[in-house]
Amino acid sequence: MIAIVRTKTIEDLGNIGRFGRFVWQAMLTSLRSCASGRTYPLIWNQMNIIGVRSVPVIMITGAFVGMTLAVQAYDQLAGMGLEEHLGSLINISVVKELGPVLAAVMLAGRIGGALTAELGTMNVTEQIDAVRSMGTDPVRYLVAPRILACLLLTPALIIFADFTGVMGGALVSFFQLGINSRAYWDFSASSVELWDVSIGVVKGFFFGGAIASISCYKGFNCREGAQGVGQACTEAFVASFISILALDFALAVISKAVYATFWPIRSLV
Repeated sequence: MIAIVRTKTIEDLGNIGRFGRFVWQAMLTSLRSCASGRTYPLIWNQMNIIGVRSVPVIMITGAFVGMTLAVQAYDQLAGMGLEEHLGSLINISVVKELGPVLAAVMLAGRIGGALTAELGTMNVTEQIDAVRSMGTDPVRYLVAPRILACLLLTPALIIFADFTGVMGGALVSFFQLGINSRAYWDFSASSVELWDVSIGVVKGFFFGGAIASISCYKGFNCREGAQGVGQACTEAFVASFISILALDFALAVISKAVYATFWPIRSLV
């Protein structure tokens, strides 16, 4: 039993080391590709696949998040006579946490699985080896454009999710719950700061990098056959989802500490 645990621990540590080396190589290659400009055509294609085609599902997700928050939170606030503060609760929740996290989760499901399946199929059919045999770095040609596209477009998609979440919550509050629109927006403007919106957008860079790195790594190292590709897709989504939650917690702690350090008066209000 001890030998099995020891073997499993060594194997897990080896996987962590290989993943760290892969991410380091991918980041260096991505920076060099940006400096040289040789991968720009590949980046535009990936930006269309990852970003433009993901806009509808991201906007729908954000809208339903805002509408659900309005319906669920109204009764608690109305019981205390604070229903006009509903906009503060909805908008601060959407722009700081729910919008970025759920947009990243949807992106991991839609894009992460696709990236893993695409690169995994190329690995199984030895297309990656063919690229390497032609003297081309497969990380620069296949991984760097996908990582750069996710890094650039995940924050933009989060902005779309935030906008539709705010508007969805407002529409339900006005037309279904009968809240005064002027008071709704006044309380929202007084509680939601530019800092809150910025933190949600900044999270997108970390979420996008995690999704692309994990998905590409799983695709490059999947097992043979259709079962191996399918298992790699599942592992990529699960790992991306866990990393999103872990990063969200870490960034929330860091951002709160930074805010309390540089804006101590406002943080105590």
